[in-house]
Amino acid sequence: MDIRVTTTELAGALIIENESFQDERGFFMESYHKRVFAEHGLDYDFVQDNHSRSARGVLRGFHYQDAIGPQTRMIRCTLGKVLDVVVDIRASSPTFGRWLGVELEAGVKKQLLIAPEFAHGFVVLSDYAEVQYKCTNYHNPAAERTLAWDDPDVAVVWPVESPMVSDRDRTRGQSLQDYRKDPAFR
Repeated sequence: MDIRVTTTELAGALIIENESFQDERGFFMESYHKRVFAEHGLDYDFVQDNHSRSARGVLRGFHYQDAIGPQTRMIRCTLGKVLDVVVDIRASSPTFGRWLGVELEAGVKKQLLIAPEFAHGFVVLSDYAEVQYKCTNYHNPAAERTLAWDDPDVAVVWPVESPMVSDRDRTRGQSLQDYRKDPAFR
């Protein structure tokens, strides 16, 4: 089986669509095949898989790991539907501070691959959603960082009026202005 890789307006964020086999029983797809990905220039060594389940209106993010534990991540929705959003936080990037939103849905075999210097979040659009993502580095609590999900300088247009967010996301999210002062990714 093969994949189709589509670039986005943010270099370092790619949409991956997987071929699948479908019949009256359902479908089968290879969500990741190291050799096929490498043939498309995506030669990653994923070391950890994460899986979350959330209810409608839950917003998770924007999370990333800093330079002591950077992670390339490949995200997919396996139940329900989410708006997956990434923010370019590469200080030298011409798209620094810009965001990209991609709807990921269980029935659509689409994944989002993002570079380590992207903050990542999503909001659930269905009754429930399960999101799974592969990471190229292990979770490192000392490297955890959060960009404010509601930062006016990023200005994400979330399709949920009053999202449910964790205490961490509500209180510990750094503004883009404060991030610019942080030498961690310069």
